[in-house]
Amino acid sequence: MKNKNLLQKIAFASVIAAILVFSAAMSAFAQAPLRAPKQEKLLNGLKVLMWSDAQADKVSVKIRIHAGSAFDPQGKEGAMQLLADDLFPNDASREFFAEDLGGGLEVVTTYDFIQINAWSKPESFLTMLETLAAAVSNPAIDKDTTAKLRTALFAKLKVSESDPGYVADQAVAKRLFGTFPYGRPQRGSTTSVQKIDFADLIYAKQRFLTSDNATIAITGNFERDLGYRAVRRYFGSWLKSDKRVPATFRQPDSPDTSPLRIELPNFDKNYTRTAITAPARPDKDYVGMLVLTKIWKEQFAYSDIDEQSCGRPYYQANLLRGTYRVATARKSTGDLFLGRNICIFLGKDADGRYSYPEIKQSDFDKAKAKTVSEFNDLIQSPPGLSNLWLDLDTFKLQSVDDETRKINAVNLADIIQLVDRFRKSPMVTVLVTSSGTNN
Repeated sequence: MKNKNLLQKIAFASVIAAILVFSAAMSAFAQAPLRAPKQEKLLNGLKVLMWSDAQADKVSVKIRIHAGSAFDPQGKEGAMQLLADDLFPNDASREFFAEDLGGGLEVVTTYDFIQINAWSKPESFLTMLETLAAAVSNPAIDKDTTAKLRTALFAKLKVSESDPGYVADQAVAKRLFGTFPYGRPQRGSTTSVQKIDFADLIYAKQRFLTSDNATIAITGNFERDLGYRAVRRYFGSWLKSDKRVPATFRQPDSPDTSPLRIELPNFDKNYTRTAITAPARPDKDYVGMLVLTKIWKEQFAYSDIDEQSCGRPYYQANLLRGTYRVATARKSTGDLFLGRNICIFLGKDADGRYSYPEIKQSDFDKAKAKTVSEFNDLIQSPPGLSNLWLDLDTFKLQSVDDETRKINAVNLADIIQLVDRFRKSPMVTVLVTSSGTNN
């Protein structure tokens, strides 16, 4: 009896400890400061966000163009990537930011946006702004530069297209989405980039690289009034678009769910990708998917290291669709291809719907606490907070406060409904294997 009472006390203490850990995480989240930026808008429609911090040792500028590779013309995938490359088309630009301004420069292109990230010493802030403004408002697009950039991109893609992991990623995306933007390669292919000429980039520039389709975020050690005057001076002549381009595309057809096998020569592992459509970034279930991804990671014991694990999960949330994908790369026996779906579902019921493992309250509490902690870390860092504010414009989100509310409000019932949604969703599977193997 004493032992029984002792075990009951230990169990009760464990429950209380778990509740306290979860409550502490939620309390820390509730108390996290949400620093709102100083917001302005120029006459040309450019939106400006400014966070000033006199204690910072640098100034960072992010310019986000709210259109990415999803807008590539069909058959000319890679056009938006080349447009982004053309903003700073040579190494001299990056060397200038590093050596002369004491900072750095990078340009990021996704399906949903092009973003310039630049930083400098505080005393070089105005020079940095002037340089960035010249690049985005009037990029020098010509035949010679386009040809050089196209050749460089072609060389990178040729290397990627010989990588079986990359081939598997592209194949599963195409299987899931077809010709819908997320089914096409974000950087293009060796075939598509050869069809792009400088006239395509000029058209993309006129259509998307406009002041009213952009937001600039400035953080760090600068004086806000001076910063705003400088933005008006350097970016004020940036032209706005004649008309806005809505993100409307023909919806994808239902995918072919029969397993797809691709053979490539000269490698010794099998690469599998299994994927289902998941909530988009603006979807009400986006936060729930973040939590569910963490739950499944624990339930399926995903690992990048253990070759017997279910592999590596990805959740990618874009403007119009999201994808949940599991990737493996291992030497394997023949049951890998058809049997590895066990890492996403347990089988099918009598109605042909997928069966997923049960989710308990304790599973949910642990995953939500991690999600809360990650969001809390995000909003307390200048880079994370500025990116979140930029996301509001890119993904048509309501507000930072609303994103906070969504994280606080998500509950176990939401997760169970989301899993039920997946039970009815088509699932695609791709295997890339070495030619000549029997797997």
